[in-house]
Amino acid sequence: MITGYDGMPPTLADSVVVLDFETTGLSPQYGDRAIEIGAVLLEHGAIVDRFQKLMNPGFRISPFIESYTGITNKMLNRQPCCEEVMAEFSEFIAGRNIVAHNASFDRRFLDYELKRAKCAYEGACCCSLLVSRRIYQDAPNHKLQTLVLHAGIPEAGPFHRALVDAEMTAYLWMSMIDRIRRHYGIPVITFKQLSELSKIDKLYAHRYLSALAEQCQRPFSDV
Repeated sequence: MITGYDGMPPTLADSVVVLDFETTGLSPQYGDRAIEIGAVLLEHGAIVDRFQKLMNPGFRISPFIESYTGITNKMLNRQPCCEEVMAEFSEFIAGRNIVAHNASFDRRFLDYELKRAKCAYEGACCCSLLVSRRIYQDAPNHKLQTLVLHAGIPEAGPFHRALVDAEMTAYLWMSMIDRIRRHYGIPVITFKQLSELSKIDKLYAHRYLSALAEQCQRPFSDV
């Protein structure tokens, strides 16, 4: 049986919250805010819950963002403020690890908006984009829409809306886990293992996964 360092079962890679933000720009450092959060809860590879909210950033968004996301100022005018939405979202992700595509972007907004809401998040975060560079090395690029097409995943709706992007990221995440299981015969994959995979040079991805497959043949601790 796989166990963590504290003797407890490790968090499985297929039981996480997958999230996506739509925002007014690239970074809170430049005064940008979140305008939509979408997330799905995966339990053993199945979507069992969803969270989606628009939020009013407190100022008008640009025509470019309206065109890019399909979210208009009119849609946001009567929505709750970011702090109210993020306080509610903090309960949705409590006790869970999270996954996002280009996670450094989403994590910046998650941390910033939670701090403004006087909430905290203590889980770990893994980037599906970085994992995809190790798993789908033959993809033309590693944008979410390209990977969905490359992996043969049916599209759930228009991209650049938070819940659709979160769902498509979740399906991509599971396709990568399934690919590892099939190609390497690894029946149980932990969140920590995929996090480690995302950080190693892609040239050594096969070696790393082959080593995990060998460990499946004997008792071992969560690595």
